Amino acid sequence: MLATILHPAATPTDAVPLVIAHGLFGSGRNWGVIARRMADIRDVIAVDMRNHGNSDWTPTHSYPEMAADLAEVIHGIGGPVDLMGHSMGGKAAMQLALTHGDLVRRLIVADIAPVAYTHDQTRHIDAMRALDLTGLTTRGEADRRLAETVDDPALRAFFLQSLDLKSNPPRWRLNFDVLARDMAGIVGWPGTMGRFDGPTLFLTGADSTYVKPEYRDHIRALFPRARFAKIPGAGHWLHAEKPREFEETMRVFLTA
Repeated sequence: MLATILHPAATPTDAVPLVIAHGLFGSGRNWGVIARRMADIRDVIAVDMRNHGNSDWTPTHSYPEMAADLAEVIHGIGGPVDLMGHSMGGKAAMQLALTHGDLVRRLIVADIAPVAYTHDQTRHIDAMRALDLTGLTTRGEADRRLAETVDDPALRAFFLQSLDLKSNPPRWRLNFDVLARDMAGIVGWPGTMGRFDGPTLFLTGADSTYVKPEYRDHIRALFPRARFAKIPGAGHWLHAEKPREFEETMRVFLTA
């Protein structure tokens, strides 16, 4: 079972729970602010995907396995649920919807498409692995050290959320060995066919190139009720760059 963070509904209603699946190198904690705000009228459950956060380290990291992990969480909740996944989590969410659509009422896919990409994220693994953890006690010092290999301060801040400074010695909550070995599959797509007939929103950053117009016919073949929306001024990390706009768009779709 995946590690989860439950944000109970502030005002319980008959709204179905919302499950949030994060992207590569992330965790459920990354979604805390949005999850708490979305929990005004429904339970929100943010998961740690396998080989991330507080979830188990497993020897493999494929989308069928990640979808099965999400299915186990949803069965534990009593499903079906509304499901939102970003990037890697979005692909896992699509895999689940296409193979076990009865577990998903509405689906939100954040800045990813059901296609194989050619970019490689192992350079980020190399940068995190290379961080000298000796005598490290503060996140500020970790940031200064990581800046030697990662220029982007926002990216460093994101990565460092997965660094456990309370552990002795400090450790990363990421299974680098498996993530590096299975990277081709993570940036790829297993070619899953099928069809999910539930309402689906592909929510992208207007400055991102992950969901190209030429992908739309393929998306609609798998998700006939797909709708598309863009958040101006946001890139791939749209939920971090424009959290209020992301939250409001998600809320409108889920309550339509």
